[in-house]
Amino acid sequence: MIDHLIDLVGEHYALALGGAVIGVIFGALAQRSRFCLRAATLEVAHGVIGERLAIWLFTFSTALIATQTLIVLGLLDTGAVRQLNNRGSMSGSIIGGLMFGCGMTLTRACASRMLVLSATGNLRALLSGLVFAVVAQMSRDGALSPLRSAIGRWWTIDSSSRDMIAMFHMGHFGAILFSMLWLALGVLIVIRKKVSAKTWVTAAGVGLMVAAAWSFNYAISMNSFDVAPVHALSFTSPSADVLMYVLSPPGGGVTFDLGLVPGVVVGSYLAAATGGGLKLEGFKDGASMRRYIAGGCLMGFGGVLAGGCAVGAGVSGASVFAVTAWIVLWSMWIGAVLTDRLIDQKRFWGFGHVAPS
Repeated sequence: MIDHLIDLVGEHYALALGGAVIGVIFGALAQRSRFCLRAATLEVAHGVIGERLAIWLFTFSTALIATQTLIVLGLLDTGAVRQLNNRGSMSGSIIGGLMFGCGMTLTRACASRMLVLSATGNLRALLSGLVFAVVAQMSRDGALSPLRSAIGRWWTIDSSSRDMIAMFHMGHFGAILFSMLWLALGVLIVIRKKVSAKTWVTAAGVGLMVAAAWSFNYAISMNSFDVAPVHALSFTSPSADVLMYVLSPPGGGVTFDLGLVPGVVVGSYLAAATGGGLKLEGFKDGASMRRYIAGGCLMGFGGVLAGGCAVGAGVSGASVFAVTAWIVLWSMWIGAVLTDRLIDQKRFWGFGHVAPS
């Protein structure tokens, strides 16, 4: 099927088409489920075990189980996965994760959630998303790249040390069993909090889109004459790529990510339009705008430094059990919780308290 698609539209447009389809489905499911890492960390920061944590757990565990199942079935080979086969940065994972976690608390959304909210009329998310994309590009290839590279070199590890499955000798079946523990916790919360079936089913669907992206990109790479990167969903570098594609002269390269980001926007808009979720929202004061701009800057630099966002590292990278991705994930949790307690609950630095999104 993949080879027929490549013959029909060409490899690059096949990648973009696949990214768009997966993005539309991801966006629709994320909008309906309200999936967001920041919302889950906010509940934990307030000592609450509730629906938003259950949503994140269903997405996270489903992505892990589905991805590891693909590997067991021979439908995904991690030999070409960047998170497992390139040298990794522990300093970048820790510092970048902390910065991203702080930023997503200030902006009230993780990177994927900003796209979803922007599509439904949230102007705060739109502004912080644009700032996020600009700073991500500056951190990757622009004025901030020397600083990002310097921090990333402070503490590095070999590629052989990045595979948690090999490190703990658990095997892929062991990884699936481990992932089921996270799912079991989500099921327990769903039962105790009486979360609707529509919510947890759509949350699980978001996780399945991560596995779908792994599978699709791997299938394309197996039918490509060139060396094609194998990756899943992420929104830090892709947001910067889309920004540069729009600003650059026509004729730039077409990739999976250039289909993914617009696809998420379209899917989110359609889900909100059909579900009565469209609502134009703006800023209430200057302090509010200040925190969103600061948050977008922290997320842009932190996301590139960490090697991914809450979805790119926190779910996609974790699903292949990359050590650095798990460190990024926990650093994001810590950064988000600390920021909520030190800034929102204490109302430090003039940012003030903002209610959950």
